Amino acid sequence: MRDRFVRSLKKVGPGRLALTMLFLVLGLLAARYSWGAPFQVDQPLPFGLPHVQYAGGTGFVGDAERALYDIRAGSSTPRVDQDPRITLVVYDDQTLELLGKRTPLDRKMLAGALRAIDAMNPKAIGIDILIDQEQPEDPLLIDALKAMKAPVYLAFTTSTANPDYMNYEQEQFLRAFLPKVASGPVRPASIQLVSDQEDGVMRHWPDRSAELPPLLANAMMPAHTEFRNYSGAIAYRQPRDPDPKASVFPKLSIQNFLEDWAAEGLKPMVEGRYVLIGGDISDVDDFETPMTRRTGRLTKGLEVHAHLLAQQIDGRKPAPVPNGLLWGMALLVVLAGAVTGMFEMRRWKLAFVLLGQAAMLISLPFLLQSWDFDTLGVPAFGWGLGWALAFIAVGTAAKGLGSEQRRFAQSTLGKYLPADVAAEILEDPDKLTLSGEKREIFAMFTDLEDFTKLSHAITPEQLSLLLNRYLDILSETVLRHGGTIDKFVGDAIIAFWGAPIARDGDGDRALKAAMAMYQVGEEFRHRAEPGLPAIGCTRVGLHWGEAVVGNFGGKGRIQYTALGDGMNTAARLESANKSLKTTILVSKEAMERSSLDCCRPMGRIVLSGRAKPVEVWEPVPSTPAEDRERLTRLWLRFDGGDLSALEELRELAANGEDAALANLVYRLEKAGPGGHFVLDSK
Repeated sequence: MRDRFVRSLKKVGPGRLALTMLFLVLGLLAARYSWGAPFQVDQPLPFGLPHVQYAGGTGFVGDAERALYDIRAGSSTPRVDQDPRITLVVYDDQTLELLGKRTPLDRKMLAGALRAIDAMNPKAIGIDILIDQEQPEDPLLIDALKAMKAPVYLAFTTSTANPDYMNYEQEQFLRAFLPKVASGPVRPASIQLVSDQEDGVMRHWPDRSAELPPLLANAMMPAHTEFRNYSGAIAYRQPRDPDPKASVFPKLSIQNFLEDWAAEGLKPMVEGRYVLIGGDISDVDDFETPMTRRTGRLTKGLEVHAHLLAQQIDGRKPAPVPNGLLWGMALLVVLAGAVTGMFEMRRWKLAFVLLGQAAMLISLPFLLQSWDFDTLGVPAFGWGLGWALAFIAVGTAAKGLGSEQRRFAQSTLGKYLPADVAAEILEDPDKLTLSGEKREIFAMFTDLEDFTKLSHAITPEQLSLLLNRYLDILSETVLRHGGTIDKFVGDAIIAFWGAPIARDGDGDRALKAAMAMYQVGEEFRHRAEPGLPAIGCTRVGLHWGEAVVGNFGGKGRIQYTALGDGMNTAARLESANKSLKTTILVSKEAMERSSLDCCRPMGRIVLSGRAKPVEVWEPVPSTPAEDRERLTRLWLRFDGGDLSALEELRELAANGEDAALANLVYRLEKAGPGGHFVLDSK
C-alpha cells in the first residue's frame, strides 16, 4: 500500500501534486465555509467550546444551503395546539370592508379596542402598527394610551432602517407622537424583521440596530435578557390542525372588541396573555419561512413576532454547532473523498462506499437539527462539494491523467463551482462556451441628474468617494429586492429581474426596487456633506420585454449581461423622465405584470430614436388611491374621445404643484385622443 502511494506521487509530479493540494484546500474551505464567512457571536457554549454563526451564502451554493436548511428545519418543526399564552388581535379584510378603506387603520377603532383589551387584564400589549401620519382620531388614541394600565409597546422604526415603509416625514411624526403618550405605560419597540437578503425567507432573529429600541418580543419580556442580542434561528411551530387557515396563535378581529358582548365573551382569550395587535390582510406583510418551501404557506409579520415572543417565553435557544465539530466534519468529508478517489474499486464496491458516505452527509445535518442545534450556517451542501472536490482532485492525480484530460476536468469542474472559484474556468479559455438565450425580463436603468456638472465642480477624490457611496447604496437596494446587477456606467446602474432565474413576484420586486432606488437616492443627496454642490435626484426607467441574456465576451474576459430591445427601451424610459417632469417611468408592460397598485398614467409617448409609441406610468405610492383612480378614468375617457375629460384634467393640474401632471395635460393637448406625443430626439 505504501509503495503504491509513493509510486502514485512520483507519477503525479510536483506540478500536478501542487494542483491536487490546491483542490484539497479548496474542498476543505468549501466544506467549512460554503455558507458564507464566519463571524463571532457573544453567546457562551458549554465547556468553553468556540462557536460561530454565518452570513448567508450567495449564488447557487448559497441557494442550495438555504434549501437544505429549509428542508431539515421544516421537517423538524413541531405541530402544536393553539398557544394559550399569546393572542393576536388583527385588523383583517373584514375590518377593511367595515371601515371602507385599506390603510391606515382607523384610530378610533384602535383606541376603543385598546380600552376594552386593557380592561381584560392582559400581561402586555404589543402594537405592530406604525403611527406615522396624522389622523383626526389621534386625540382619542392618545387618551386611550395614556390611560392604559397594562404595559404597551408601540411599533417603531426609522426611515433608514426600513426605507420601504417609512420615509423621513413619517419618522418625524412618529417621534413627535411618542412624547404625547409618555405619561402612560407606553414604550416604543422595534418591529424590524430582517429576512435573508438572498431569497427573502425569514429564518433568523433580526440583528438589533443601535438606532432602534428593543425588538418587540424583547421589549414585552424585559426580564429575559439572554434574548436581547440573540440572532439565531427562529423556533417556528406549525398548527396541529391541517386546515390551511389554522394558526398556532388564536386570532380575534379587532372590531369584535367594540361589541357589547366583548367584555365577558373575549376576556378568557385576553386575561393573563400577551396580546399582539396588527394586520392580517390578504397579500400584505407576508413572509416566507423555512416551512414555506414544503407547505407553500406564508406567515404574517405579526405572527413572526408572536413566534419570537413564544420562543422567548419557552427560553428555547438552540446552541450553534461548535466550530470544532464543523472543522472536524470538513476534514472528514475531504479525507473521505480523497481516500475514495485514491483507490480503484469495482463498481459495486464503489457504489456501496458512495451510498454509505452519502447517507452520512445527508443524515448528519438532520440529526444535529433533531438534537436542538441551530443548524443555520451548517454547510451541508458544502460537505458534498468538498467531498466532490477531494474525490475528483485525488482521483484525477492518482490515475495519472495527461495534460489534456487535466484541462478538461478543470473546465468541467469549474462550470459547477460557485462564483468564488469561477476564476478556475479561465485556466482553459478554449473550453469556455460563450452563449446567450432569449428571456423575458424586467430591465431597469438609473441615472443621477446633473452628474456631469457635479463631477466638474468637485475634486477627483471627492467624486470617487461620493460615487462609490452612491453606487453602493443603490446596489444594495437592487440586491435586497432580488435583482441582478448588470453593470455600472458612470453614475448609472443597469439591472434586471427574470434572469438567471425567473421567479414569481419579479414584477413586484422590480417595481418596489425602482421606488426604493429613487427614495435612497433622495436620502443620499439630502445627506450630502456640507460644502458640496447640490446633488440631483435619481431617475429610473423600468420596462418588461425580451432580451438576450447570458455570458458574452472574449477569451480574456466574460460578463453575464442582457442585450436587446428590452434593455434599450428601459434606458430611453429613464431618459424620458427629464422631459415628462417625472422621476420614475414604468412601461405598461412592466406595470401590468406587477400586483402593486401604486401607478398613475402618464400618457403615450414615442421615445427618443423610436417609432412605436409606449404607454408609460409613474409610481406614486404616496398619492391616495382614489386620486390615482380618478386620473386613470379621466385619461381613458379622453383617450377614447371624450374631450370634456381634458377640461377636468386641466382643473386637476391648475394648482401648478404637480409638474408631471401639468406636463401630461400639455402632451394630451398636443397629441389629442388616441394619439401620442413624440419626444425630442436631441
